[in-house]
Amino acid sequence: MVMHRVNAVRVSRMGHFPHNPRLSTRGARYARMQAYVYKTERKADTFVYLAKRDDFTLVPEPLRTQLGPLSFVLEVALTPDRKLAREDAKVVRENLTARGFHIQFPPQADPTVRPNA
Repeated sequence: MVMHRVNAVRVSRMGHFPHNPRLSTRGARYARMQAYVYKTERKADTFVYLAKRDDFTLVPEPLRTQLGPLSFVLEVALTPDRKLAREDAKVVRENLTARGFHIQFPPQADPTVRPNA
């Protein structure tokens, strides 16, 4: 008698596959969202996140003119628990869903801190 061994897939108690998000049984709010990040050459530390690569049609024309030429920086998978350096991933995801883009402006200088202090 020949017995065949079936490879079993391990599922965590949370009902998802942490090693493969495509097999996850979690709701859509936990789904990955791709974002494409561009930097502006005209304004330092200003970045544009797009829901679709090279799709600048959703960014209003006056804003595009003000930002100037944009160059591609990176592609990032956004999840609600993703940590970004200067932005809240949840806010970025909401803006990408509602508007198709998100603008990251440079951090505001803290008036209580004196430079060269």
